[in-house]
Amino acid sequence: MTLISSNSRALLLATCALAGLGACKSVKGTFTNTPTAVISKRLPPLEITADPGPLAMNDGAQPEDPLRMFKAELQRNVVEPTDTATYGYARLVVTKVKTTRTGRSLQAAQVVTFLVPSIFGAPLEWYRTDIQAEVQMMNSNGELLGTYTGKGTSNVKVAMYSGYSQTEAPRLADVLALREALAQIRPQLDTAATRLRPLMMAGGQVNNPTLPGSSSSNR
Repeated sequence: MTLISSNSRALLLATCALAGLGACKSVKGTFTNTPTAVISKRLPPLEITADPGPLAMNDGAQPEDPLRMFKAELQRNVVEPTDTATYGYARLVVTKVKTTRTGRSLQAAQVVTFLVPSIFGAPLEWYRTDIQAEVQMMNSNGELLGTYTGKGTSNVKVAMYSGYSQTEAPRLADVLALREALAQIRPQLDTAATRLRPLMMAGGQVNNPTLPGSSSSNR
């Protein structure tokens, strides 16, 4: 009778633990919360495009995430605002991505203990994403003016209360890694802005907002 009672309590705890996964940290706002780090001399308004490359085959980031993040980064920190004319293109290309899951042995151990350790903050696993990306800057004719490369790494914990859910963690890992890569590229654009700006202005306004070969575009 005592054994049945103990097992029942353990199963109840496990059930609560599984239900509690819905109480993980919220990722609301993380995908669009772009840090403010304005370059010293902004570039003229540009058409902003993104090619997710191998990231499109990953299980994490959603199709619209790379363009949304790149657009937010440029509009907040790099280019001048505009409602009409643009003077070139900025194109994000994700060239490499690798996501690994670590600590899954911890998850197996927690299943044996009915997930009781997770109630006290023990992680279930981690998602780690490594990304390499480049930003191509072009004039209105699509002529390449410069390419700037950055790398980013993330490590997102899956846990109850002190981590993220297994649904959100893969996407968050991709987004944070890409954000770090863009942060590495930003100072390169800051250094190059003095050269890029007159070249873009000299090329005139963009007549076709869709750059040939780009997977997506948004002004």
